[in-house]
Amino acid sequence: MAVTSSSKVVTTSAVTSKRNGKKSLKSAIGAPSQRTQSSRKGKKAWRKNIDIDNVEEGLEELRVEERVTGSTLHQKKDEDLFTVDVKGDHEIRKSIRPRFSTSQLTYTKILQQRSAVPAVASRTTSSTLSYKRKLTHEEKDRLLRMGKKPRKGPFNAIMDHTELGSGSALLELSEAAKKSGGYDVWSQPQEQEHEETEFIPKKVLPKKPEVDHPRNYIAVPAVPSPHEGTSYNPPVAAHTSLMRLAVEAEEKRAREEEELKRTKEQTELARRTTQAEAVEGVALGMAVPEIVDDEEQREVAEVPTKKIPERKTKQERKRAEKLRAEKRLLAERAAQRRLLAAVPAAKALRKRQMKLLRERQAQLRGRHEQQTKVKLARGLAGQKLGKHTVPEGEIDVQLGEDLSESLRTLKPEGNLFKDRFLSMQQRALIEPRVPVLPKRKPKLKQYEKHAWKKFDREENDIRL
Repeated sequence: MAVTSSSKVVTTSAVTSKRNGKKSLKSAIGAPSQRTQSSRKGKKAWRKNIDIDNVEEGLEELRVEERVTGSTLHQKKDEDLFTVDVKGDHEIRKSIRPRFSTSQLTYTKILQQRSAVPAVASRTTSSTLSYKRKLTHEEKDRLLRMGKKPRKGPFNAIMDHTELGSGSALLELSEAAKKSGGYDVWSQPQEQEHEETEFIPKKVLPKKPEVDHPRNYIAVPAVPSPHEGTSYNPPVAAHTSLMRLAVEAEEKRAREEEELKRTKEQTELARRTTQAEAVEGVALGMAVPEIVDDEEQREVAEVPTKKIPERKTKQERKRAEKLRAEKRLLAERAAQRRLLAAVPAAKALRKRQMKLLRERQAQLRGRHEQQTKVKLARGLAGQKLGKHTVPEGEIDVQLGEDLSESLRTLKPEGNLFKDRFLSMQQRALIEPRVPVLPKRKPKLKQYEKHAWKKFDREENDIRL
């Protein structure tokens, strides 16, 4: 078994020659040198007259190592520099009895020397153009929208960027939306293999809450059966009941609007009153006390005084103090007797109290859950989820004179898409939302052509 080096390092020694006891003016790497000046008094002559042959030799050796091996030797690992030979060298016979070969010629050895450092590309090649790729239709469309460039639609028509949905905004889905649903917060992470010597702190995972989804208790059908009064030829009683429901819903909406209007009026009235009563130099809402004259203050101060009790004698004071001490002692004895009687039963009383409290809380919780389930069975209509409230939907009803007695003259009422959307919200399939309209409106500029500017003037000239 032998350890051999797999790298060859070519070093160049310093080319120095002494002629008549003087050092050569050439550097070891062929760089010009100016060391003939005997004095280096000036700062400008310090750098160019210093002998740095040793530094240049070391740098040149590092460059040679980088050309041969691709990097310096001290940066390489032992596995890259040495190999363990366990098979032996099959070419040893050729080295013992060398034969003539063109690879042993000097010019061949020189030509075979190639630098391990990649060359600098002076012009574009196939490798440098690898990063370029053709744009897809979607990417090109997105870049044109961002730059607000004219884009051609069907039949080579220029599309208007101010149109809703065709503006410069990025309407594609974001990366978060594309990857939604692919990550489970409550999933167990995969255990990675670590070395035994490495200390791995135990990570405490959050506990998944056991909460039932409201969708599990909703018993509303996807397409509920319509009211009997919505028929094209309904019975009188059914149509009357549907009309009553519509009137109640409209009265409720009008009542809410009236309450909101009244609240706004009260707020505005309070604000105006506060501003009217405001005093200059005093903050709003702060009351300023009125200035009272001294005479009025004296009149107010004249209050009938209480009759001062007579001073007790020393014996009376002692008798009262003794009576108070006896009452205090009796109260302390009674409290001590109650405490001694309650100490043995304190633990049992506390357990009984905690048991009653837990039973009452469980009963209230069960009643609340039962009420919630019964409420959820009718759907989420009218309940507030987040910032918005789930709409209840409008009641489609026709007046008596608008009813048609045949299918031929039937007029459609309502919107199937809106009904489907409301049904999905009420069944907790989608969250309640409100339509978001664009706030920015395009400004229209009006221009008057030059020919129309003189139209009135020319018309007056013709009349004259």
